[in-house]
Amino acid sequence: MPRILIASSFLLAFSAPALAQDPSRSIESQTGRIAVETFAEGLEHPWGATYLPDGALLVTERPGRLRLVSTDGAVSDPIDGVPDVFAGGQGGLLDVALDPDFANNRTVYLSYSEKRPGGAATSVGRGRLDEEGGALSDFEVIFRQEPAVSGQNHYGSRLVFAPDGKLFVTLGERFKMRQAQDANNHLGTIVRINPDGSVPDDNPFVGKDGADEIWSYGHRNVQSAAIHPETGVLWAAELGPRGGDELNIPEAGRNYGWPVVSWGRHYSGERIPDPSTRPEFAGSIHSWTPVISPSGMTFYTGDMFADWRGDLLIGGLSAEGIVRVRIDGERVAGEEVVALGRRIRDVVQAPDGAVMALTDEPAGGILRLSPAASQ
Repeated sequence: MPRILIASSFLLAFSAPALAQDPSRSIESQTGRIAVETFAEGLEHPWGATYLPDGALLVTERPGRLRLVSTDGAVSDPIDGVPDVFAGGQGGLLDVALDPDFANNRTVYLSYSEKRPGGAATSVGRGRLDEEGGALSDFEVIFRQEPAVSGQNHYGSRLVFAPDGKLFVTLGERFKMRQAQDANNHLGTIVRINPDGSVPDDNPFVGKDGADEIWSYGHRNVQSAAIHPETGVLWAAELGPRGGDELNIPEAGRNYGWPVVSWGRHYSGERIPDPSTRPEFAGSIHSWTPVISPSGMTFYTGDMFADWRGDLLIGGLSAEGIVRVRIDGERVAGEEVVALGRRIRDVVQAPDGAVMALTDEPAGGILRLSPAASQ
C-alpha cells in the first residue's frame, strides 16, 4: 500500500482555514438537500482525478505531484516517476486517465505543460503504475502539442478515452487566439490519437491540409470533456472570454469559430461577432453569459442521485459549484448551479454514486456530495 502523508505543523496551519470554512453541512438543490463533506484535504490545486479498480482515487496536483487518495480519504506521498512539468500560471500537471485495459497493463496517462524551445505547450505521456501505487515506470511521451509558445495560459487539457479505444486530448490555444483558426497546428484544437500516440487512419485531416491528429479546431480553452454514456460521442465545454462559455458536441473536421465569433466579448470590452452571423462555423448547443468557467465534467449514471441520472455535471470555477445540466437528446433542457462556495476544478462519480468535487485552492481538497438524510 502507498505510504500515507504525515502532515507537518506547517501543512496543518496552511490547511486549517480551508477546513474551517468547510465543515460537514447540507445545501439545497432543485432535487432536495445535499450533504457536503470534506472527503480529503491537503492537496495543492488538485486538477484531475480518476478512480482505480480498488476504489482509490488517482489525483493530480498542478505543481507536479500525483497522489493516491484511499477510500477513507487518506492522501499518499507523491508517486515517483512523474515527468517534470512547467508549473506556472495555468500550467503544471493537469489531467489523468487510465488505459481502458488498466486491469491488465496498469497504464496511466498524464497531460501536463512541458517547457520546450520556444516556450511551453501541452504534452501527453504514459507509464505503468506499480501494484503498490507508489511509482510510475517506463514513462514515455506519446504526444506533444505544436508549436510551443510563450505565456502561461490556456493549456487545456482533458484526457478522454472513447469506446473504440481512441484517446481524445483537449488543447487550449495558449492565448494565441488567431492560431486557433489554423488547422496546421494544435493550438485551440481537440486531437484524437491511438493509445500509443499514433494517428488513427480515419481522422478528418489525414491526407488533407491540416495536422493529422486534429479532430476539431477553432476552440479557445477546453477544460471539460466526457463521453456520452449512451451514444459514445464526445461532449466538451470550453471557457469563453468575457461571456460565451460553450457546450459543444465536437464533430470531426469542424471549425468552432474562435476567435472570429463568440457569444462573449474580448477582455478589453471589444465586441466579437455572434456565432449566428457566420453559419460556416459549427455552433455550440449551449452557452453561458455570465460565465461559469467550466473545468472537468462527467455524465451522471449512478443511483444515489436518481433525479440526476443522465445529467451532465460540470465543475464551475467562477460559478463556485457544480453546474448540473439536464440533457434531452442533444438539447439542454434546464440547469442549476449546486452552490459550494469553492472553485471546482473537476467532478467525478464515485463507485457508490456519490459525486466528488476537486477544489481549486492552494490548500485544496475533495468534497463528497450525497443526498442528505431526512430529518
